[in-house]
Amino acid sequence: MSRIRRARGDELETLREIEREAGRAFATTGMLEIAAHEPPSAAELEAYVSAGRAWVAVDASDRPVAYLLSDMVDGCAHIEQVSVVPEHARRGIGASLIDRLEADAAAKNQPALTLTTFRDVPWNAPYYARLGFVVLEVTEQGPEMRGLIEREERSIPSDMVRVAMRRPTVARRSK
Repeated sequence: MSRIRRARGDELETLREIEREAGRAFATTGMLEIAAHEPPSAAELEAYVSAGRAWVAVDASDRPVAYLLSDMVDGCAHIEQVSVVPEHARRGIGASLIDRLEADAAAKNQPALTLTTFRDVPWNAPYYARLGFVVLEVTEQGPEMRGLIEREERSIPSDMVRVAMRRPTVARRSK
């Protein structure tokens, strides 16, 4: 199992390469533009690192093999991005990163984790559903989430449906 820690500023290009490698899987679904899409810039990633909203899963050599970025959306910890290099996929690393964010969110008394994703890509919404996330109908979405989905639908080069999902934090699930 990989160890999870905060991302560091000297790892920004590694994070960008992780996303490029993970993104190539979209080519198998015919989503070639998504597969070729460039990750956030080093400056954009630095903002997450500086704010303490970037985590990495590292191998035995302390080299990142996966990462997660988080934001706040409608008062919830929002998974902006989670990417795992293909050779480390299907080992629970992404789920461990999500659980790490959830622990942080629960400690801050945030009610849930949220994310947006493709509804029909197997390692997107179906994967998150297995991790306990549920799709939010438009009427269940807060104003920030609705705005985020609308922006993504306009800017992401795909005709695949985007959905918002939510999972209560451990603190909320145990009540």
